[in-house]
Amino acid sequence: MKINKRFWKDKRVLITGFEGFLGSNLTKALLETDAKIVGLDINTVRKNTIFSRADYGRVASYKGSVVNYRLMREILRKHSINVIFHLAAEAIVSRSQKDPLKAFDSNIAGTWRLLEAARGREDMNAIVVASSDKAYGSHEKLPYRESAPLIADHPYDVSKSCADLIANTYYHTYGLPVAVTRCGNIYGPGDFNFTRLMPDAMRCIFQNRTLKIRSDGKFVRDYVYVDDIVSGYIRIAELLKARGLMGQAYNLSDENPLTVMQVLREINGLSGNSLKYRIMNSARYEIKKQYLSSRKAREELQWKPVYTIREGLRKTIDWYLSYFKNKA
Repeated sequence: MKINKRFWKDKRVLITGFEGFLGSNLTKALLETDAKIVGLDINTVRKNTIFSRADYGRVASYKGSVVNYRLMREILRKHSINVIFHLAAEAIVSRSQKDPLKAFDSNIAGTWRLLEAARGREDMNAIVVASSDKAYGSHEKLPYRESAPLIADHPYDVSKSCADLIANTYYHTYGLPVAVTRCGNIYGPGDFNFTRLMPDAMRCIFQNRTLKIRSDGKFVRDYVYVDDIVSGYIRIAELLKARGLMGQAYNLSDENPLTVMQVLREINGLSGNSLKYRIMNSARYEIKKQYLSSRKAREELQWKPVYTIREGLRKTIDWYLSYFKNKA
């Protein structure tokens, strides 16, 4: 991953959700620069195994929620923040269906409160807001491009659509330097949400359990290795003002859509056929085919994924097997 260290020197960076899957990998990457990192997480317990003790010592960490407007203002003022990566969210689709109010509070209210706290700060260089391919809703025309309308139907998807629109209005109305990212299914080291396919598959391999597939195995998605997504986020922040990218949305995808069964075959090929699975076909309110075009990011950001699905899965399997062995 190529990082413009000159850009990041002495930048004061807030990463919301910094102990989460993507947040921890992004924080780890930026700790290799001379940026000053401030981390906010609702569950700051200092147990994320992506970080070393030394890493934690270099992050000014806060435990709290982005819904807390007073806390957001305090952090931005105290640390003179000039780059924000807004990753904090309710990220699990099934939990959002069971508790939509929590998803709306975190994903919608949390976004406008953070952006409102940043409004009027003249030292703000870049705000990158994490959205999702789910923000598009269901379209017949594939792959999704950034110009597609946001027509989501269900709680998680709608919460991301709303956050997108809120970010857009804070640029167009108040001039905040905001850009939005829409990614497919991110996978890699440090994902402890075991309701997701990849970490659950890794756990089942180690524990010799049968993986339960909620869908019919034919759902189609993008699968993108976390380091490639991190490089996209960093690239957007570096170029946001220099290239006038404010108010833009970017799909980040490897443009290689796969079914669940294709992913499982790749995992089994790399793990010596050690993964057992069962098709449950119990998924509800999930889009069957959804994948992205990243042409805009490739052309405007000169960004492209480095890892193939096989290379990314190899690194992922190795990391999780080491993690579970150390826990045993």
